[in-house]
Amino acid sequence: MPVQTLRVAAAVVTIVAAFGCSSTTVTRVPTEEQIDLSGRWNDTDSQQAAQALVDQSTATPWVDAHLVERGRKPAVIVGTVRNKTPEHIAVKTLVADLERSFINSGRVTVVASAEERDEIRGEREDQQRYASEESAKAWGRERGADYMLIGEVNAQFDAEDGKEVKYYQVDCYLVDLESNVKVWTGFTTIKKFVGRSRYKP
Repeated sequence: MPVQTLRVAAAVVTIVAAFGCSSTTVTRVPTEEQIDLSGRWNDTDSQQAAQALVDQSTATPWVDAHLVERGRKPAVIVGTVRNKTPEHIAVKTLVADLERSFINSGRVTVVASAEERDEIRGEREDQQRYASEESAKAWGRERGADYMLIGEVNAQFDAEDGKEVKYYQVDCYLVDLESNVKVWTGFTTIKKFVGRSRYKP
């Protein structure tokens, strides 16, 4: 067998052996456990930011002012939260975390999103044709939102010599849907230090 062929065969065997020796280990961990591998925005950041913003907003006077003026809890719809960072951020997860925190606060009523309302209206339309008269849900009784929460996520990164500081700021605003008045503005921040060791041959 030619020397060149032997060398190629040896290289192939080496590659196959290397891949054959590699393994992947998967360990299930509690979902509430905080795990930060890359330093990028993750599920823990989303949950912490949402809770901090809802705690801020429901502790300010607009909620009580609404209760006094209208005699009921304010209805809130969570609108668009824009990602202004260079990273991919699952903003739908952040929106869901905000909705969950609002509901759990017990201070406000949360109204379904436009997409969710379309699906619900389709079901209500079906009920008019197929459900019994006493169980079919009537049209025109939806709860309109009083306020919409909108916001954005911004970030600043600073890196040098394998070290990086990641700073995220989530700004949110509650807007009266009738008057366009901002009844509350708030923000929360997350700062991370990421240290990466250099490869030494």
